Amino acid sequence: MVTASTQSGATPPQPAMTALASVADEIAARVAENESAPSRQIARAVRILGEERVRAFVAQALAVEAAGGMMRGDGRRRRSVGGVFFHVMRDELRHDETGRKAAYKIFRPHGSGRGTPKEPAAGAPPFDGTTCSARAAEAMEQPGEATTVKLTVIGRPGKMVERGDVVRVGLRSEKAPSLPKGVPAPLSPQTDYMVRVGRKQWVKVAAALAADPADKVLIEGYPTVQPDVAGITVHATSATTTGIQAGKRAVQTATDHVNQES
Repeated sequence: MVTASTQSGATPPQPAMTALASVADEIAARVAENESAPSRQIARAVRILGEERVRAFVAQALAVEAAGGMMRGDGRRRRSVGGVFFHVMRDELRHDETGRKAAYKIFRPHGSGRGTPKEPAAGAPPFDGTTCSARAAEAMEQPGEATTVKLTVIGRPGKMVERGDVVRVGLRSEKAPSLPKGVPAPLSPQTDYMVRVGRKQWVKVAAALAADPADKVLIEGYPTVQPDVAGITVHATSATTTGIQAGKRAVQTATDHVNQES
């Protein structure tokens, strides 16, 4: 049988690339990933990290699955085997600069990870992750004044720890949003947030969360980086839930309707 590539005169795939594709296909099957996007990520992982290391991530994922699986960040359902595999890989790679660079190439090879990479605008040098820290340090040599800083965190909390008048809530973001053109994607989309909320603020929030498993916290606060806390610490200035906010909007709408009729 004549293949399409031979028939068109294209160069047949080299043995090394064929072997890589075969390994990637096998790994994709083991972690039940048959979609094109995750399959390409697995192929890039094998090429960048090596077969042995990627197989080690597969073994970890299968061990987690055999032990009962891993819940998703929202705590409402389990990750798929492939989801555990990618989570384990990301978590391992985020601990050093070399790993973060590898993760960027595997998961976000072209900035947004979608489509064909575009040529940079004329006169604008392409983003280079290897010089990012140096450029950031240069920008902070003469920082301006931030007069207002506010961070909004929305999500379903996991474990809550109460000590004195403070409630501590840990949240993790694992999916970066679509970013505007020219803004480089993060090397790793995973970011941890430690939210510190006053006990009085939290009482109504806790009651709403207990009453509705689908409700989510909606916290606004001042973000800082604490040397003794992993990720970003958020000092809450306001704390509510999306359900409470929806209820307030419904009441306001009804009130406005009555006022209009009268």
